[in-house]
Amino acid sequence: MRSIYCGQLNADHIDQSVELCGWVHRRRDHGGVIFVDLRDRKGLVQVVFDPDDAAIFTAAEHLRGEYVLQISGKVRHRPEGTVNPQLPSGEIEVLVKGLSILNRSDALPFQLDEADVGEEVRLRHRYLDLRRDTMQKNMRLRHALTRNLRRYLEDREFIEIETPVLTKSTPEGARDYLVPSRTHLGHFFALPQSPQLFKQLLMVAGFERYFQIARCFRDEDLRADRQPEFTQLDVEMSFVDEEDVMSLMEGMLRDVFKNVLEVALPDPFPRMSYAEAISRYGSDRPDLRNPLELVDVGDLMAAVEFKVFAGPANSPGGRVAALRLPQGSALSRQAIDGYTDFVAQYGAKGLAYIKVNEVAKGREGLQSPILKFLPDDVIASIMGRCAAEDGDLVFFGADKARIVNDALGALRDRLAADLGLLKEGWWPLWVVEFPMFEYDEKAKRLQALHHPFTAPADSSVDRLDSDPAEVLSRAYDIVLNGSEIGGGSIRIHQSGIQQKVFAALGIDAQEARQKFGFLLDALKYGAPPHGGIAFGLDRIAAMMTGVASIRDVIAFPKTQKASCLMTEAPSVVDDTQLRDLNIKLRKPIKDD
Repeated sequence: MRSIYCGQLNADHIDQSVELCGWVHRRRDHGGVIFVDLRDRKGLVQVVFDPDDAAIFTAAEHLRGEYVLQISGKVRHRPEGTVNPQLPSGEIEVLVKGLSILNRSDALPFQLDEADVGEEVRLRHRYLDLRRDTMQKNMRLRHALTRNLRRYLEDREFIEIETPVLTKSTPEGARDYLVPSRTHLGHFFALPQSPQLFKQLLMVAGFERYFQIARCFRDEDLRADRQPEFTQLDVEMSFVDEEDVMSLMEGMLRDVFKNVLEVALPDPFPRMSYAEAISRYGSDRPDLRNPLELVDVGDLMAAVEFKVFAGPANSPGGRVAALRLPQGSALSRQAIDGYTDFVAQYGAKGLAYIKVNEVAKGREGLQSPILKFLPDDVIASIMGRCAAEDGDLVFFGADKARIVNDALGALRDRLAADLGLLKEGWWPLWVVEFPMFEYDEKAKRLQALHHPFTAPADSSVDRLDSDPAEVLSRAYDIVLNGSEIGGGSIRIHQSGIQQKVFAALGIDAQEARQKFGFLLDALKYGAPPHGGIAFGLDRIAAMMTGVASIRDVIAFPKTQKASCLMTEAPSVVDDTQLRDLNIKLRKPIKDD
């Protein structure tokens, strides 16, 4: 139906006859001559309807936005003074010789070139939203991303293998989406939170190098960078250690950023232990563009009479830390109160501070409600350790270590965003040497920091029985500009060690057999050492396109309430379907 795309036309095609198909992007009537910007997947071209051709001109008078057209015509120069340098086709136009209206369009609920359209309207009419140039570019970049990832892995002898979507419910940190079985009444499939167990079984099966662009599902509370169904690049390898996985994946990221964005990522990526990341940044996914750092001052506060500081300083699980904001003394009390309210979201009971007016004057050169509680030598030591200078502001956090880390880590990011402190560019980081377990205060037991199939560090294996809280793991996360874009580990490949990890997590032999029996059995049959990683494709695509939400790089996303406004899913199903599944609702449900 077409001989060329609209966006491909340029001055090289002058005097050629062409056939075009597309949508009416914009129509303009200029005193007897009608201009239409015709749009297709490659871009725009201006087509002209001349009144000399009465029949075609009359038809053109009735064209409206988003009508679908097929036209034939001749390419010619635009008149002098009307060239549009913003378009590849801006030097030319097409004089229409034939017109066919393939379909008409009702008035749109929003204009495609409007910059500020409410997200609810966009999601309800997603098929129209996807016509917008921004969304077209986002989806094409996402395609380029996945195409390059596939090429990189295939060139290195990885094979793509699909794993099941209907599988067994296993505890992996979030709620499963459950699917009732009609043929096994009372039993349920679960949608996979990840292909974790299956990719390990593929290593037992001897494939050695596997990857998959995998759909994953988690029934959890959502935010801008999460969806109930999401896509990850899943990779697994046999006979590898951490260095093998990290080196190969680092090369993959450099390759894809070079090919898709023409950006050169550093070689090699820096590395940092989990303990150092928490100590310096309060987070295991620090944004290295941000120059602000946390400084421990607990030892300086241990002997002061101010219990707000002395209490956490002398508690085994407490922390007292400072965060210096260069030239921050200009912040108003109202601004500081706003940041105090902000850290309260993370459990902080307050936000102490010292304004540094003239550091050389000691106490006299400082301004703070807490100065009266601190001796001169402690104040001097704090200023020295924080490298405070005239005009600075020093914030303090004192509480349980987790609260201080979360609060000051978030404050660090907020200050950098508010005050324009972030450096330019892309700053990747490997975070390594994670703890194997963390203590769940609600459940009053240990839980896996990553997942229960992560291998313990060789130096820590002996502590699994005696002191599991001190065991380090062979896990590694990749962080980019403050976002975790991927995470993985070397896996447990020996059944005995896997059972010890289950025991440390409070999973007894019967429960382990019930939930993971197929994996424990597989590990007995010559399972090779193996490891891998998974990358969040939605998140990487969002970062590459510069959008705030991963919904803008997913063709048909869900809302933050996990619903689809376009299809009105989830929805009520009829009684026949429920009877087939032997499901009886406790009370009637109204379809909202």
